[in-house]
Amino acid sequence: MIFRRLRPFRSRPARAAVLALAGLALPFQPVAAQQCNTDAMVVFDGSGSMAEMGFNRLDLPRIVEARHAVRMVAPRVAPLRRLGLIVYGPGMGDSCSNIDLRFAPLANAAGRMISEIDGLEPTGETPLTDAVARAAKVLGGAGTVVLVTDGQETCGGAPCQLAAELAAEGQVTVHVIGFKLRGQHFAFPGGDGEQDYQTGTTVARCLADRTGGSYVSAETVQDLIGALQETLGCPLYSALR
Repeated sequence: MIFRRLRPFRSRPARAAVLALAGLALPFQPVAAQQCNTDAMVVFDGSGSMAEMGFNRLDLPRIVEARHAVRMVAPRVAPLRRLGLIVYGPGMGDSCSNIDLRFAPLANAAGRMISEIDGLEPTGETPLTDAVARAAKVLGGAGTVVLVTDGQETCGGAPCQLAAELAAEGQVTVHVIGFKLRGQHFAFPGGDGEQDYQTGTTVARCLADRTGGSYVSAETVQDLIGALQETLGCPLYSALR
């Protein structure tokens, strides 16, 4: 499936990167056979930047490696925990309103999760704050949210304010995975908080810091596989780092 989606990318570096993905070994131990006691919602960045490559020191579009990581992790986590998915970015009209609940948490959701991410064609803006808020609502105010983002909030949302609200309620934990962030390109002047231009840390990190979650920076596909395993796996059995 990866080769079919990458036909437009004909450079030698791109072909080499695809071959590397195809033979990638998993960097983590299998999750123990223990059911998680809370549901989890994945909030996935489907904005236009997920399709970018080249000028931003990327050999492949981020979405290619993200698809691969989901295919590796979802089958290991889904038997243990009910998973749901929200995607932001693609859609008609105002892209800041494009927050799509693909499915609420359900058992054995690996196949559906993989299918949804494989079929995603990134475009649009990054309304990550509203997307996380909606995920928390879908969870009924209790559970785990895992945000996968490659950039900053670009739709005027205030992630740190949302973080404070969720922390006050105390029932939702938000983990944030910053995937191949490029601070110098995704600077958003006047946003909610300060950005680290050298490391590309997203201001959405406060969602994790204030709700008791983890912030994980992922620069490679192996990093992303590990980050998904760490944040989606059962807390006591996520043996990754």
